Amino acid sequence: MAGKEIYIDVIVPALNEQEAIGLVVEDALAQGVRSVVVVDNNSTDATAQVAADAGAVVLRESVRGYGAACLAGIAYLSRMEVPSEVVVFMDGDHADDASQLDELVAPILSGQADMVIGSRVSGKREVGSLMPQQVFGNALATWLLKVLYGQRFTDLGPFRAIRMESLLMLGMKDLNYGWTVEMQIKAVKAHLRCTEIPANYRKRIGVSKVSGTWQGSILAGYKILKTLFKYA
Repeated sequence: MAGKEIYIDVIVPALNEQEAIGLVVEDALAQGVRSVVVVDNNSTDATAQVAADAGAVVLRESVRGYGAACLAGIAYLSRMEVPSEVVVFMDGDHADDASQLDELVAPILSGQADMVIGSRVSGKREVGSLMPQQVFGNALATWLLKVLYGQRFTDLGPFRAIRMESLLMLGMKDLNYGWTVEMQIKAVKAHLRCTEIPANYRKRIGVSKVSGTWQGSILAGYKILKTLFKYA
């Protein structure tokens, strides 16, 4: 990345993503970030080895859950001799476009924002990249965010960046589906400066563990709604 050296690290939670994770790591490293930390969430395939071969720092988190994997990545980065200045979160399925990393972190580096969400709603989406239940659930959740917390978001998307000091201040707790909305709620309540950029979104490689099944979609929707009302 251009300009003075800024320590930007990427956290990628991954569960059985051996087909996609190498591309995710390579694409992110090509943007000049300091490290890509892949948190292998107890995969039963070769996700960890493929990620390591691509140049990632690989951690293992045996407690399954998106939030649990993210927390493991944060704990690792917070222990580094030189802590991260900005942390970027990406999914391990190659749906997020790593070439937008500069654009994602720009509002933070310029001092205009503390947290930036990559909005799949306002970006360019491949046909079939978001399932109908995702579109509906996302619209409902962001509407409730506005009603309950007074902050307008268009997406709960996984592609996001946040100042490390702000992230640690939030005291994130959720271990699974409520992670992204918990971060946005706590950011609003902490009066962080939040903004969005239009984010490109591709069809994922492989089958989603959440939107790929009705059970996963229902459980995720329930947890998101529960989290929305929990902090109100």
